[in-house]
Amino acid sequence: MTEKQEILNIGIDLGTSRSAISASNGRRDWVESFVGWPKDFVARKVLGKAILFGQEALENRLSLDIYRPLERGVIKDGSERSAAAVKELIRHLIETAKGDNGYTQTRAIVGVPAESFKVNKLAIINLVSDFADTIMVVSEPFSVAYGLNALTNAMVIDIGAGTMDFCIMRGTMPAEADQRTILTAGDHIDAHLDTLLRERYPAADFTLNMVRRFKEQHSFVGQPPAPVIVELPVAGKPTAHDITMEMRRACESILPAMVETTLELIAGFDPEFQKQVRNNIILAGGGSQIRGLREHLEGVLKEYGPCAVQTTADPLFGGADGALAMAVDMPEEYWEKR
Repeated sequence: MTEKQEILNIGIDLGTSRSAISASNGRRDWVESFVGWPKDFVARKVLGKAILFGQEALENRLSLDIYRPLERGVIKDGSERSAAAVKELIRHLIETAKGDNGYTQTRAIVGVPAESFKVNKLAIINLVSDFADTIMVVSEPFSVAYGLNALTNAMVIDIGAGTMDFCIMRGTMPAEADQRTILTAGDHIDAHLDTLLRERYPAADFTLNMVRRFKEQHSFVGQPPAPVIVELPVAGKPTAHDITMEMRRACESILPAMVETTLELIAGFDPEFQKQVRNNIILAGGGSQIRGLREHLEGVLKEYGPCAVQTTADPLFGGADGALAMAVDMPEEYWEKR
């Protein structure tokens, strides 16, 4: 093994809904952020595993104590079990990235939501410290910006499940004033859509997990590209339901806060460079895939002058890839030692 191979650099995007990892050995992986333990010895016998992750955990959730341990970018309810679930999720990701290779040193950069960074940093460092020798925690939109080399006169809006995070770049490490977190993001859409559907179709039987899948498949703002028709059971019989308008209302519920925060950050930027920022806005994260969202934001901002909004090419690995690039470039004195 060469000297370069002895150090494994990894970037992790620790998300409420999905978590991803990119490593300097070329490995990349992701998992839905669910962790489950068998409820009893019968469940353990049936499943044949002590712990399950992601989609496998969801598919076997009736046999599990299942956790989605991150909520709004922080460890859910602060409980020991949620913290243990986050730690197991991190272990799973890092072990997957390492494979069977041995490394003399592992360096990890972990992305978390912009404002939860302040309260979450120490907790995340403690959870990662069993699996990495040196650690750094950064905000998710900053890691995306770093990976895209959008480091000056640019803004990244990272739309996740628990939070929507904003980072405006000045050619330096971003300060607290350059970042914002709002809570109207993917989970907010899910909850709103769930409420709207229960009001319109009280006889239908469905779960929040089903609603989340409908959103991921059919989300849009503005004019619908096509009617959104889904099957919901009514008295046990699968029945077609039109949820087009409910989907639009739920998705558009995140727009006011998104626009307000974007304009607020641009207005606080040096006035000589505000035009450049308006022309370099990047949407990232799973929520960036909502149909019509980029066009809507661009249309609003054009009232303030020329602008350009683009969507990152890889919403799943953008944060992890950016964190990895940062880990490779990071001077030694910036790292947090165990």
